[in-house]
Amino acid sequence: MGVGPSAYREGKGQGELRRALRACRGAFLALAFVSAVINVLYLTGSVYMLEVYDRVLASRSVPTLVAISILAAALYGFQAALDVLRGRVLTRVGNAVDNGVSERVHDVIVRTPLRRRVGGDGLQPLRDLDQVRGFLASGGPTALFDLPWLPFYLGICFLFHFWIGMTALIGALVLIAVTILTDVMTRSPARETVSHGAVRFALAEQARRNAEALHALGMAGRIATRWSAANAAYLSSQTQAADVTSSFGALGKVLRMMLQSAVLGVGAYLVILQEASAGVIIAGSILSARALAPAELAIANWKGFVAARQSWRRLEELLESLPPQPALVALPAPGAAVSVETLGVAPPGSLALTLADVTFSLKAGQGLGVIGPSGAGKSTLARALVGVWAPVRGHVRLDGAALDQWTPDALGAHLGYLPQDVELLEGTIAENIARFRPDAPASAIIAAAKAADVHDLILRQPAGYDTRLGEGGIGLSAGQRQRIGLARALFGDPFLVVLDEPNSNLDAEGDAALTQAIAGVRRRGGVAIVIAHRPSALAAVDMALLLVDGTQRAFGPKEAILAKLVPPAQAAGAGAQIRLVSEGREGDDGQSRG
Repeated sequence: MGVGPSAYREGKGQGELRRALRACRGAFLALAFVSAVINVLYLTGSVYMLEVYDRVLASRSVPTLVAISILAAALYGFQAALDVLRGRVLTRVGNAVDNGVSERVHDVIVRTPLRRRVGGDGLQPLRDLDQVRGFLASGGPTALFDLPWLPFYLGICFLFHFWIGMTALIGALVLIAVTILTDVMTRSPARETVSHGAVRFALAEQARRNAEALHALGMAGRIATRWSAANAAYLSSQTQAADVTSSFGALGKVLRMMLQSAVLGVGAYLVILQEASAGVIIAGSILSARALAPAELAIANWKGFVAARQSWRRLEELLESLPPQPALVALPAPGAAVSVETLGVAPPGSLALTLADVTFSLKAGQGLGVIGPSGAGKSTLARALVGVWAPVRGHVRLDGAALDQWTPDALGAHLGYLPQDVELLEGTIAENIARFRPDAPASAIIAAAKAADVHDLILRQPAGYDTRLGEGGIGLSAGQRQRIGLARALFGDPFLVVLDEPNSNLDAEGDAALTQAIAGVRRRGGVAIVIAHRPSALAAVDMALLLVDGTQRAFGPKEAILAKLVPPAQAAGAGAQIRLVSEGREGDDGQSRG
């Protein structure tokens, strides 16, 4: 019944959830058998009442009453045990489906922002998986297993008497109509609930991540008003869906009670006409109620069924759109050259290129400084160089092999990347530097920290390398996060190191450490590429690339490029700004953030 996550790393995204369910087909067959036995045992009450009224009361036999009572108690106990077993198996089926696709769902959550714009907080796939698992472990599937037995119970009602069967049949048709109407009426509110819920979560997450700015700038009240409006829309759609479900659920319950009374009335009429026994009245009433119980249970669980069905469809579409990474031939570690060929890049979800026709090559041991005004495409180039954004055209190659010839995990071992906005993950400083490799040797961690000249700073932390950081690196200053991020980029001596504005939060001491780190990459035969606004960041590179409006304007030796842009005296100053380069910082879409 268990499904291993590795079973779904190969193959296409289409049908992955169905394959996870098919892997549980043995459990479903067992559930069908158990449900069959349970539904037969549901006849215990009807048969018991029939025997009491038609045999025990007629014969006035106490031993017979005791015997059938003991038998009924044993059957009820067996039924209870099977019900418990069925519930536990359904819970484990839900867990098996979750285990089967959870890694893939996490994979698409991480990859989706790199391929398209994501609405909400980006965690809807995880909520969808929880919804599917929750429904599988609930009473909803129980109703689906019991519904096929409805004709069986109706058939027995017809065996009691034709009109008892007709009464139960009419009640069944009415409840089926109510079930269909419930489905139609809850579809739209359920979709709106999911949509408004995603907006609600996204606003709350934004407020949480920007709590300091909201408080300092007096924005908390206005953002709270926006969140309240989104929350009100969410509650409205949720209330509408709940009202429909509860209304039809109550209607179904009342209809079943009315049917039970109707069967009693019809049975009494038949007894008066001497066409049925007194036991048939009670047995028929119990049996007809049992026949419609699955329909009533289905109506009560319809909201969960509709939500699970919509979650299922969204997950299937998402998994299909982002299939698993294919297995690739392992390439040797690069160590000779980095080349960029007519590179064109657009942000995820956009057709407008923010970088076009960039071409250059670097040999091992070289360093490149990328300069240009805000919005020139520098951060876009950095993301393309490390494979974060896939090129629309052209290639980035390491030793002649395009980046897509490596799997992300294999490629990551050869790359070092310090993004413009450094975010450390919850864990220890050592874990962050080691990129959370469980087998990372301490010597390699310390070597990376020393290469970034952050070893002494780490030792001054409360627990040194074992100091735990909060989400985003809470507990460290921006400069400290940037230097630990630099150590993470240098971990494992990667061949290509890309640093996006690495000195934006550094003081003079940090600038000197950065220069030494870049020089160290070059000395060991690596390639360092630095996105820079200040000449001080270019001290250890020998080549320069000028980008303006997303196009390449100049590439060559650093001195020759800078001589055209900055007077020599100014270029020598560590605090000078390169002409054409503003103080603004590029955002994810290549636009200035000021």
